[in-house]
Amino acid sequence: MSLPAPPAPRITYGAVLGSPYVARLLGGTLTGRLPNGMAPVAILLWATASGSSIAVGGLLSALYGLAAALAQPVKGRLMDRHGQTAVHLPAALLNSALLVALPLTGPYGGPGLATALVVVGGLTAPPLEAGLRALWPSVLPDPRLRHAALALDTGTQGLLYIVGPLLVAALSSAYNPTVALGVTAALGLVGTAAVALSPPSRRWRPAHFEEQDAVPVRRLATPAVTLLLVSLTGIGFAIGAMNVWSVSMAEHYEQDMLAGIIPAAFSTGSFVGGLIYGRRTWSGTATRRLIVATATFLGGWLPLLAIPAPYAAIAAVTVPGAFLTIVVACAYVTTDALAPTGRATEAYAWLILSIGAGQAAGTALAGRLAEHQLASAALPAAGAAFALAVLLAARRRLNPTGHPRSGRHRRPLRGRHKTP
Repeated sequence: MSLPAPPAPRITYGAVLGSPYVARLLGGTLTGRLPNGMAPVAILLWATASGSSIAVGGLLSALYGLAAALAQPVKGRLMDRHGQTAVHLPAALLNSALLVALPLTGPYGGPGLATALVVVGGLTAPPLEAGLRALWPSVLPDPRLRHAALALDTGTQGLLYIVGPLLVAALSSAYNPTVALGVTAALGLVGTAAVALSPPSRRWRPAHFEEQDAVPVRRLATPAVTLLLVSLTGIGFAIGAMNVWSVSMAEHYEQDMLAGIIPAAFSTGSFVGGLIYGRRTWSGTATRRLIVATATFLGGWLPLLAIPAPYAAIAAVTVPGAFLTIVVACAYVTTDALAPTGRATEAYAWLILSIGAGQAAGTALAGRLAEHQLASAALPAAGAAFALAVLLAARRRLNPTGHPRSGRHRRPLRGRHKTP
């Protein structure tokens, strides 16, 4: 009689970060993506310090974020065709140069040149997030380690939008916004170089790269992928509406700090939720976990309909924040399974764009309804409900019969972690 197999050892984040290249890739990506949270604030502060109105500064800030989001799929497709280093390094160099050059537009070019630099700067922001998601399968062949790394990666994203604006505010206060723009450019360049010059990034190519000339690449916009991306706009909508709702709360209770504390509490919940989720191995399909997490994400927003007091509101938003990481992590796994061979990075980029587009829509609508307290509080739940409805309608399509594709290296990495 054979003995039952011993249980698999518990995954720890120490084991994940101790795996070859993981700490470098994660740290470099977080550093290189800090400008995502820094640049819009630095641009706004620079514009107002240069004599422009807040409206003009806000427009420039919004243009940078919008351009960065819209260019994601193009840069993802370029990485799938030409590799990561060939996209990351030129993008980082140009993006950093434009941010540094922006303060020169006052005496030499005026608003038109400033707008052009901001838009092109956003378009050339390095696509580090999509690139890192594409690297995990080749860096961590063990699915359990990869699961934990994805949760850690996703959970730390919210911290970028806490640390980044705080760093810009500190630099602008101690020096001036021009210094903040320079530091933003330097961090983006250093972080991107750390990732792009690492062996996994330099050697990465999509699966079956050599055969892509002979085998036609299937289209990306299948009904399953399209429905998944549409559902994620609802997730982004909830986040954007929550940001505006926090400002409404701050004005209603005359406590300016609430406008920053509520999103920070949401991001903290996301970070903690990601840490807890990544330490466990979960049963069931990624699609099932995605639907359950989205339903809980929706439930977490319902207490806002009671118009809670400030402290209760801060506590309430940590619940949907905790499940945001699970939703996004499961969405990436599902996307990986649905995307055709050779199009995974582009699919990840569309996922990022979908959430960003939804966030912009949520921000815009919530801004128009900000004076209506109940409507403003209900919008995050409405976005989550939309996401859940689409996922439930598409659940049969979201369970592919094939196996997920992963990127691979042109030649094996040294050590025991080789691409299968």
